[in-house]
Amino acid sequence: MMRLTFVVAAAMVCTASSAHAHAFLERALPPVGSETATPPHQIVLTFTEGVEPLFSTIELRDKQGTALAVGQPHTEPGDKRKLVVDVPTLRAGRYSVIWHATSVDTHKTEGSYQFTITP
Repeated sequence: MMRLTFVVAAAMVCTASSAHAHAFLERALPPVGSETATPPHQIVLTFTEGVEPLFSTIELRDKQGTALAVGQPHTEPGDKRKLVVDVPTLRAGRYSVIWHATSVDTHKTEGSYQFTITP
C-alpha cells in the first residue's frame, strides 16, 4: 500500500511539473476578440513563460485569409514572456493572429485569435 501511494504521488508530481513547462498565451494586444477604432502598430503576445523568438512566429491575416507582411518576432527588452511583431498600417476590417511559440525549454504551443478594427 505504501509503495502504491508513493507511485501515485510521483506520477502526480511529474504531471504537475510538465503542465508548467509550456508557454501558454496569457494576454494579447490587441486583445482577443476585441474591437478598436485605433489600428495597432504592433502585436504583443504575453506568455506564461519566456519564449525563443528565433523559433516562434506570429502571422497576421486579413478577412480573406491573405497573409500580411509583419516584422521579425522579437521579445521585449527585459521580458522574454512578451513576443512582439511590428505590423503595417491596417484598415478597418477583421484580422486573424496565428501564433506558434517555442518556450525557453523548447516546448511548443500554438493558437489563434481575431480582432476587428472599426471604421
